[in-house]
Amino acid sequence: MIRAKSRRRQTTDASVTDDLLTCPRKYRDERFDAIAVKLFPGEHYVTDAVDEMLVTVLGSCVAACIRDPQTRVGGMNHFMLPESFGDWGDVSDGMRYGNVAMERLINDILARGGARRRLEIKVFGGANVLNGMAKIGHRNADFVEDYLAAEHLPIAAYHLRGSLPRRVHYFPVTGRVMLLELPRADHDALVRNETSYKTRIQVEPVAGSVEIF
Repeated sequence: MIRAKSRRRQTTDASVTDDLLTCPRKYRDERFDAIAVKLFPGEHYVTDAVDEMLVTVLGSCVAACIRDPQTRVGGMNHFMLPESFGDWGDVSDGMRYGNVAMERLINDILARGGARRRLEIKVFGGANVLNGMAKIGHRNADFVEDYLAAEHLPIAAYHLRGSLPRRVHYFPVTGRVMLLELPRADHDALVRNETSYKTRIQVEPVAGSVEIF
């Protein structure tokens, strides 16, 4: 299913170098002239840096891309299970659940000056790529739609469900999203990453048909 509607900080060369040395998941992407921040399952990231681009690859997982257009603070999460009703455990354990991941991402944006009434929300992923998981991808998609409806937070754009994995590039300062559905040749590798949770997806160039949200 496809439907779409369609505080600034300058980063110096020195700070870019420091970030790249201390955060191995950040890398310079010359194609976009940006510092890419790669997110994996159970993670979220919030920024107001004009030169940062958030990147993730989704199979059954869902990512929410949320920002306040006025303060230009935004971020992304990446969760692999709909929700937890018990003890959330440590941060990485809790963040794999949609209810925890959504709450933390929204609260972090609000803590940096965002306002709920201004939030622009785009959600992606939820493909059924894992066998024997009771259509966990579509359950994730159902969850994020139901969660946002219950919170009275409108969805500005989405690309959910289906059967193909997706690569998402999000620019929090502008709200621009570039989404690519990946070929089935990448399916097995993505399934291994999602089921093992610790395996890291290799950085690959964007190729093929890209949709802009």
